[in-house]
Amino acid sequence: MEVDRATTAAAAGGSSSSGAMAVDQASRRVEKPLFDALMPSEMSGGRPQFRKVAVPQHRFAPLKRCWMEIYTPVYEHMKVDIRMNLKARRVELKTRQDTPDVSNLQKCADFVHAFMLGFDIADAVALLRLDDLYVDSFEIKDVKTLRGEHLSRAIGRLSGKGGKTKFAIENSTRTRIVIADTKIHILGSFVNIKVARDSLCSLILGSPAGKVYSKLRAVSARLAERY
Repeated sequence: MEVDRATTAAAAGGSSSSGAMAVDQASRRVEKPLFDALMPSEMSGGRPQFRKVAVPQHRFAPLKRCWMEIYTPVYEHMKVDIRMNLKARRVELKTRQDTPDVSNLQKCADFVHAFMLGFDIADAVALLRLDDLYVDSFEIKDVKTLRGEHLSRAIGRLSGKGGKTKFAIENSTRTRIVIADTKIHILGSFVNIKVARDSLCSLILGSPAGKVYSKLRAVSARLAERY
């Protein structure tokens, strides 16, 4: 009997001591500190961030004509400073104290760069509003080495009569295409850019427009079912 009482007392003492230890551990737990989100101006140690976009010679006149259409969304909506450096021939962008998101600076740089490549303002401004848009560029010689009249005919196949082929590819893939001499620029989402680029490469390699149209119809139908 005495042995049983001693065992029971030891068990009770052990349970009370373990309970006291659990309380001590719970009291020692430190709550995680909660910090407010950093403003973009605070992420780089309070220093403003910059982006510079070079202006080609042939885009000076369009830039001067459309300056307010570029300035308004960048300065008023994205809260990013913008100016034209005439001496260095480039557009300079800088974050402000009230810039709401650090990614706005890069979006604005992509928007201005797309305009320099030849895209319309109405198309390029989508880079500011949507996150999954990109600009992809390549040259005809990257696909096939062509010279002289062969190169001219390839460029003609890409555009089609009155731009018909280019517009057909743009509308079916939901992209925008700029053909500047031997350089080709495509604006759109990642998947759509790939479809448009495959169609353009087929035309460069010599495929007739009708064959490219039929392939586009099949791919567009698949994309419509997926999304």
